[in-house]
Amino acid sequence: MNSVPLWALVLTLAVLILCSAFFAMAETALMAANKHRLRLLAKRGHRGAITTLWLLERTDKLLSLVLIANTLLNAMATALVAALAILLFGHEETVLSIATAVVAFLLIVFAEISPKIIGATYPERIALASSGVLRVLMTAAKPVIWFVNLFVGVVLKVLRIRRGHDLHQHRVSPEELRSIVLEGGNFIPQKHKSILLNLFDLETISVEDIMTPRAQMEALNLALGVDELKHELTTCYHNKLPVYEGEINQIVGILHVRKAVALLNQTDALTIDHFRELLTPAYFIPQDTGVFTQLQYFQENKERLGIIVDEYGEVQGLVTLDDIIEEMIGEFTTSVPGAARSDSFNWDSEGECLLEGSTPLRDINKRLGLAFPLDGPKTLNGLMLEQLQEIPDSPISLKVANCVIEVIQVHDQAIKVIKLKRPLPHKRLA
Repeated sequence: MNSVPLWALVLTLAVLILCSAFFAMAETALMAANKHRLRLLAKRGHRGAITTLWLLERTDKLLSLVLIANTLLNAMATALVAALAILLFGHEETVLSIATAVVAFLLIVFAEISPKIIGATYPERIALASSGVLRVLMTAAKPVIWFVNLFVGVVLKVLRIRRGHDLHQHRVSPEELRSIVLEGGNFIPQKHKSILLNLFDLETISVEDIMTPRAQMEALNLALGVDELKHELTTCYHNKLPVYEGEINQIVGILHVRKAVALLNQTDALTIDHFRELLTPAYFIPQDTGVFTQLQYFQENKERLGIIVDEYGEVQGLVTLDDIIEEMIGEFTTSVPGAARSDSFNWDSEGECLLEGSTPLRDINKRLGLAFPLDGPKTLNGLMLEQLQEIPDSPISLKVANCVIEVIQVHDQAIKVIKLKRPLPHKRLA
């Protein structure tokens, strides 16, 4: 030891600390790296990403390598500092204690905390750069890692812990995917982010939430006669219309308006039977069918329109393929009556909004930023009737979800017009 220059010992100590810092930084970076980004880079042929994923698939061996290396390096650094202290100051217990404290401080600051913070700050960059070195070291140290893991396996067996249990069952849940999208920041355009979030919502809503209620359905009644049918066909807004006879629950089929218009132009003496011949079978949907499930059914059955019925077979409304697509990507500019009306409501300058009682609660929550409950009635009228437990016969107001709701007009056993007042922001207590 006396023949070794002092500078060489100090340099060796610095190298040991740097090597220990490398392993700590690389381990933290690998554990914190974004696995989805690494897989994307690996698919593009990035060698560093491929090597990093290879290491992450062998986490037990990787951690064994890092811990063995760090333990040896830290022990060597401690021994070297003790040797330096003895060389310079002799066998003084106080000096040895101070030297031990100094090396512990150096290891904590320069070989643990600082490199791990750096590794967590730049995980992908450091993981990609260090993966090649770690793979070579893991291959070289394979016998040592195997020997150490023999004893680790015995300890885990005694503790009844299965090594690698559930490692391949780590799947990203819909909630985690939603969080990833929300945290996408500037990497995902706002419109794309909105579409992705809407796709997640399709799993939680049913066709009843997005249907056109039967009171607003545009349908043809064969019992009205040919002249009335002609008038309704020339003024309708849709290309496909449900057709019933006498009562809305008696759906007899779906009429393609284009075919009917051609019939009007070609036939002089029209009868109801001419219209019956153009009908196609109606496609019925239970009201609790999930929206995403219904989208798949539409695709499998080559349908674009379905009649929604309840458990008693009574018609509740209808849903179309366009309704589901609009739920995913937003509303289109259409000529549907009420589409413009549903787009137009907003808070006025006084913080009020007039709405029809049939307005869906989901639309209100989206457009006005409210939080009306969606697990019960689907419309504003239904919500009010549930809260009041009766049909009001005079103007009345109440508060639901921090929003004041005022009944303006009641007609035919239903609330027709309602005024909402914007909730005041919560004030924090000093």
